[in-house]
Amino acid sequence: MPIDTILISFALFAVWNAVVFYVYAYDKMAARGGARRVREDKLILLAIAGGGIGAFACQRLMRHKTRKPPFSVLLPLMAGVHLVIVLSIALFPGIALDAIHRLVLLLRAAA
Repeated sequence: MPIDTILISFALFAVWNAVVFYVYAYDKMAARGGARRVREDKLILLAIAGGGIGAFACQRLMRHKTRKPPFSVLLPLMAGVHLVIVLSIALFPGIALDAIHRLVLLLRAAA
């Protein structure tokens, strides 16, 4: 995989996590101000869809959704999974991408 593709992927991943951080921060501010909130299922979906690090960072920095069971378990888990994936791709791009490709094929076969 070309280095440009890897760098672009990391940049997009960082931007996505910044967006997720912002959405979680917005929800925290809305909770304080009584404004319309972001639905919890949407927040969870954002974390699962690659935004685990941004969601977890906002949870810790702004003390948001720290007591609710889905968030107290899921966000650290997703942040860890996403961090392992990013580090694997950075350190072993060929092996990591081959593993992801095999997983996609396995999921398609199971569906």
